[in-house]
Amino acid sequence: MIDITHPGTFHGLPVHTMPLQDAPGAEALPEADAVAWRLDCQWGESEFEGVWQRFLTSVDPGRVRALLIGPWWEGDYVSFSPVVEAIVSEAHRFPALRALFLADVESEECEISWLEMCDITPVLEALPLLEELTVRGCGSWSPEEEQLRLRPVRHQALRSLRFESGGLPGHVVSAVGASDLPALEHLELWFGSESYGGDATVADLAPVLSGAALPRLRHLGLQNSEIQDEIAAAVASAPVVAWLDSLSLSMGTLGDTGAQALLEGQPLIHLSALDLRHHYLSAPFVSRIQDLCARAGVRVDLAEAEDWDPEDEFRYVAVSE
Repeated sequence: MIDITHPGTFHGLPVHTMPLQDAPGAEALPEADAVAWRLDCQWGESEFEGVWQRFLTSVDPGRVRALLIGPWWEGDYVSFSPVVEAIVSEAHRFPALRALFLADVESEECEISWLEMCDITPVLEALPLLEELTVRGCGSWSPEEEQLRLRPVRHQALRSLRFESGGLPGHVVSAVGASDLPALEHLELWFGSESYGGDATVADLAPVLSGAALPRLRHLGLQNSEIQDEIAAAVASAPVVAWLDSLSLSMGTLGDTGAQALLEGQPLIHLSALDLRHHYLSAPFVSRIQDLCARAGVRVDLAEAEDWDPEDEFRYVAVSE
């Protein structure tokens, strides 16, 4: 299993959590542009609005380069909508903001599939200079208005887009494929389990795999999927692979069928890295992939081989609940 934890750095900056109000012995705050600011209202504040307003008055928002939103509730879980509304309403005050992490919440604070999300499209629309967006969670057990949603967008600056989910809805995958993202270099999608809303299909991925709207894409991660073999088969003939530098099909249920498709498909020897961590490959296929990558100078990660009984037929993804 993959531990869902807080990053120590974000967008190349050390993460600094906004201290609690009137915290004893609190040190002077760092310069606004020297760190990635993390807001967390789970401990010591009753509402996100209080943390948000204190942040705006204590730090020059005009110089903030990176922002992470940690737990936005105190007590019962609540929808992410008020956070999106706050960011959108104050977006004009963040001209230097280039990176945003929505729902930087670790497992001990809330399981990834329990996070009550919302439509995050307004954030992209309000921040046209944003270069990096990471979104964690899906809200699969919540009412529809508290589940993760995305509408197709055109965003000319976005270079990195990452969805970490235990159950990524198919309509979100379709919206990514229908978006116009000419600057995107890094795309990572965690599909998760159907039990937690992960109902995306290979058909939903077709626009991404064609690469037509992603001319600058260099890393593609199609990960944490229960249909990893089907995805591998589609990747084996996908036009987008030709201009990738790295590819990840990790964290999912990849087995010999998917590995066979990769070995028989288009050459992957132009890649610098191939990530297949957390897999269900037999020893012969592990050896074949290792030999191919060794000859081509491709760094391959085949760690976390999972024990599996073929008669049981049950495989699990690395991150679901």
